[in-house]
Amino acid sequence: MAFSIERRDPGYLLFTIERSEKRNAINYDVMEGLLEALEKASEPEIKALVITGSGESAFCSGGDLSVFHLLHTKEDAYPMLSKMSNILYSLLTLPIPTIALMNGPAVGGGCELAVACDFRLARKGVKAGFVQGKQAITTGWGGGSILVEKFPSPFAMKLLMEADLETAEYLTETGFINHLFDGDSLQQCEDFLKKMLFNDLEVLKSYKRIWINKWKQAGLRERIEEEVKNCAILWESDAHHQYVKNFIKKNTR
Repeated sequence: MAFSIERRDPGYLLFTIERSEKRNAINYDVMEGLLEALEKASEPEIKALVITGSGESAFCSGGDLSVFHLLHTKEDAYPMLSKMSNILYSLLTLPIPTIALMNGPAVGGGCELAVACDFRLARKGVKAGFVQGKQAITTGWGGGSILVEKFPSPFAMKLLMEADLETAEYLTETGFINHLFDGDSLQQCEDFLKKMLFNDLEVLKSYKRIWINKWKQAGLRERIEEEVKNCAILWESDAHHQYVKNFIKKNTR
């Protein structure tokens, strides 16, 4: 299986990308798993959703180019980009707290997955970044629009336009990462969640609704759709196809 879903005793749902051999890259199976997790997270006994990756090599390395390299035109790319953007918007607006438990690096689309969560916890020493610019595309799952909505514009613009990996320590200073940890990641996550999970579910939902209403009023869903369309256009560029060709060649040696 490309993923696992587990109900944990403290009252949260744990979704794990089980593709450590692919640095937990997202393929279509992982997308279906995320949809399943979002559905299960609506069950009445679940107070939070935690997303992580297996092993320690990566939290998520973004989209699996060994699969998505088959998408050549904007018409090919748009359905995949749109599907994942819908998943991330559903994650963003899930009425309970969501946590990206970054056990390893979060790269490209992995950062989009992380920013769609309410909180980001990261192992000390990991790196994360929206590196899509170096692939001759932009964020295409809505992560850029979500980043701009959640964080100050100069910080967000610098992160997106430099398209580089940043240290977890720097990202903690800027507020992107909420907590750095050593040791057992699940234990650290449960310690972080402990006080929230103590509260009544309806209290958590009521507070989350404040942010959801804000994002709806800001037209975030429509802005994400524009981001998806722009990325689809860039996807069919010669520069992006050359990057993908070089990536595939490098990884099949």
